[in-house]
Amino acid sequence: MAENKEAQDNNVAEDNGHGRTIIDDQVVGKIAGVAAREVSGVHALGGGAARALGALRDSIPGTNTNLQQGVDVEVGERQAAVDVSIVAEYGVAIHQLADAIRENISSAIERMTGLEVTEVNVTVHDVHFEFEDENEDENNEEEQKQLPSRVQ
Repeated sequence: MAENKEAQDNNVAEDNGHGRTIIDDQVVGKIAGVAAREVSGVHALGGGAARALGALRDSIPGTNTNLQQGVDVEVGERQAAVDVSIVAEYGVAIHQLADAIRENISSAIERMTGLEVTEVNVTVHDVHFEFEDENEDENNEEEQKQLPSRVQ
């Protein structure tokens, strides 16, 4: 009984008589995050708060990008389910983008882990416009011009 509980908690993907293969939720989440980012038309992963926190974290030297940002997974012994939140590029057919994300995530997880993907739910939180980047760059340049030099 305790062994079955341990197997459920540790996501046993395979027990072939030679030992167990344990795949953690975090591993599946990273695979899903990378696979979603590979799809053309995905600007970013996560909702507003997650993206803001990610931008803050990325601005700190020496930190790594959180590959699981915007991704939530549930992993069982033989199956996985994924929820992914994205920001789409303006002009992309969102229904086709969601289908491409589902396909890429499913194939990556199944190929790399052997787990069957039961569902991939895609939530589009925002649409990114190209001019938003241009305005942000202009604002950053203006702020840098206005700041006095800290060194002489």
